[in-house]
Amino acid sequence: MLPYHNLIVIDKQNQLPVYRQITNRLISLIREGLIPPGTFFPGTRQMAEFITVNRKTIINAYEELITEDWIEPVDRKGYRVAPELPVIKPRSFQPQNFFSSPDNITSRNLALQAALQPEHRVTKSSDIVVNDGYPDPELAPFDEISKIYRDKATSSRIKQLMCLRDQGGLPLLKEATALFLNETRGLNIRKDDLVITRGAQMAIYIAATVLLANGDHVVVSEPNYRYADEIIENTGARISKIGIDEEGPDLGQLEQILKKSPVKMLYIVPHLHHPTTITMSARRRQQLLQLIEQYGFYVIEDDYGYDFHYTNNPILPLASSPHGGKIIYIGSFTKLLAPSIRVGYMIAAPDIVKKAMDLKRLIDLRGDTFIELMLAQMIINGDLVRHINRSNKLYARRCEFICHLFTKKLSHAVEFTRPLGGMAVWLRFKQQYPVNKIISDAAHAGLCMIGMSFRLAGNPNDNGIRFGFASLSDEEMSKAVDILAKLTS
Repeated sequence: MLPYHNLIVIDKQNQLPVYRQITNRLISLIREGLIPPGTFFPGTRQMAEFITVNRKTIINAYEELITEDWIEPVDRKGYRVAPELPVIKPRSFQPQNFFSSPDNITSRNLALQAALQPEHRVTKSSDIVVNDGYPDPELAPFDEISKIYRDKATSSRIKQLMCLRDQGGLPLLKEATALFLNETRGLNIRKDDLVITRGAQMAIYIAATVLLANGDHVVVSEPNYRYADEIIENTGARISKIGIDEEGPDLGQLEQILKKSPVKMLYIVPHLHHPTTITMSARRRQQLLQLIEQYGFYVIEDDYGYDFHYTNNPILPLASSPHGGKIIYIGSFTKLLAPSIRVGYMIAAPDIVKKAMDLKRLIDLRGDTFIELMLAQMIINGDLVRHINRSNKLYARRCEFICHLFTKKLSHAVEFTRPLGGMAVWLRFKQQYPVNKIISDAAHAGLCMIGMSFRLAGNPNDNGIRFGFASLSDEEMSKAVDILAKLTS
């Protein structure tokens, strides 16, 4: 509630009646936008107490405002500012905003490159939304979350944990995560080797910020996870780009760059590369480990897709091999659970972990204790592994179905390689169908495509977009492909 006792000051020397002074001041506050349309005023007794006047004075002021159409009475609720104000009918009401830009701060590398972003628009409930490759919210462990909230003993413990200083994540989750990663990825780590973050995105930001300084040289693939590029650029580092083929990033190009100038860091997505879904071959991984040893650069290994393989077992991460502390391994539980359950992790050498914890504390004093405890319990009792196995079966079937639809109905317009896993297909449109136009036309036809798109003439991945299928039903996938088939017929 607004501090009316400070906003409405009565001038006893003024010959204008007190009720009229109150009326005029309330009108001014409405005009200025401090009291927007639809706002309920305090009751007459409460308002009288706020500004230390007789209640009858407030009644007179409110009646005057009603007469002039500034406010209206609402049965059993009180008085509210009229939705349509007398001085602005029939125009819409837009109060003054005082947050104008005082300088050219937007010239920094803080804003995404709008020209490269997929078009976002307000969607209707009837629209089909094809995302970047998110898990199906229908599979999210809401029952497990509810149990945490309902259990009195657990809730009591959580209240205590909430008040403790964050040490890079809930200790129980750090311990459970280390166990989970050791069993699935062969990392041989302890809980003190990792930091729990709010999703992999925060982990990438923290790792890059800890490692990089203005002018440092970083190598990424092209195309690459766009938000990682933005994070790197925001540190002031300069980026060199290498190509990517069916075996992964072109390490021949990387070696040529390393021979010419020092490289501080490489950012890489070895499993189900974002955006192309390519998985790096074992041969290339071994080659990369040799380059790390020879040139001593750091590597951020973003392994968000390790747990989602359908046709074979994933190759162990680079971080599971000797690397002299040069690899920062990043992953996420978000992809396993639901887009809004933001829990990720970062594993690194002790000095980097310490700096990461200090930086995390500056932007996130407390983790999500409820979610972290729920996730720890899911890992310990085996629910997470069972959830992954169930999800993989469903996503594998959906992957097969969407690839069948693309082959049957869109082969005239697109090319794609069926991914080994993950939640999206990298769909490359033929040149006569510009992907930006496809996105725009599809939106008008009820298909909102918000996956990452890529345009760079001459690049093998030119004119492509990520088509996330994991969160779509068979009916939605069929309708989406029918719309694209119609647009390209």
